[in-house]
Amino acid sequence: MARRKRYNHKRRRGSLSFLYKLLAFVLICTAIALALTLFFRIRTIDVSGSQRYSAQEIIDAAEVQVGDNMFLMNKYRAAERIRAALPYIETVQFRRDMPDGLRIIVTECTDPAAIVQDGKAYLLCDTGTIVDDVAASAAKKRIQVKGLTLVEPVVGQPAQAAEGQELALTQLLALMQALDERGMGGDVTLIDMSDPAQLTLGYLGRFNVYFPWDADYGYKLDYLLAVVEKLEANEKGVINMMQEGKARFIPE
Repeated sequence: MARRKRYNHKRRRGSLSFLYKLLAFVLICTAIALALTLFFRIRTIDVSGSQRYSAQEIIDAAEVQVGDNMFLMNKYRAAERIRAALPYIETVQFRRDMPDGLRIIVTECTDPAAIVQDGKAYLLCDTGTIVDDVAASAAKKRIQVKGLTLVEPVVGQPAQAAEGQELALTQLLALMQALDERGMGGDVTLIDMSDPAQLTLGYLGRFNVYFPWDADYGYKLDYLLAVVEKLEANEKGVINMMQEGKARFIPE
């Protein structure tokens, strides 16, 4: 009988210990929730990285405002809202400047390529998103893409290639990304994908550059820069880069 009483006593003491721990945990969680609710309110919002959109447009698109709690905001959904409302924005970052500052840092698509069809020029970013549609005449200074047709293009949505041209779209985006990484997009006037044997790049208004499909475009572009650097400023022609590790300049 005594042994049973000792056992029951230990059992009650263990149950009480568990209840105390559970209560402490609940109190701590409640305190944290109250602290997050009462403190860390956004007082200032700073926006950087955008040339096309105003700071207020970006803040409005994020649906973030002064007085919101910076720890309770869903930054992923806010970023999605910004990209959906403002298609030229490629990336969005949120950074907290404690105790009450929020920074929104964006990057924009600066050199979209133009795909002309149905009387319009659809501007395509290297992320694959269609960022705008304009009159074909208004896109003449953009990179002109030939040999690729889009299916039901919609601004703000990912581009979809016509059946059988999915690889061409993948290669186009890879080439555009390599151009963007090197700051070369503004020097390219044409990407011609109509030849199944090669890609043709119109470069600096002076050269037609031939690349093989599915090439290491970063390597090819670095090589191209080295080749052009050795040519005279008035030289024009074809730069054939179809062979691995070789480049042949054919003057005009």
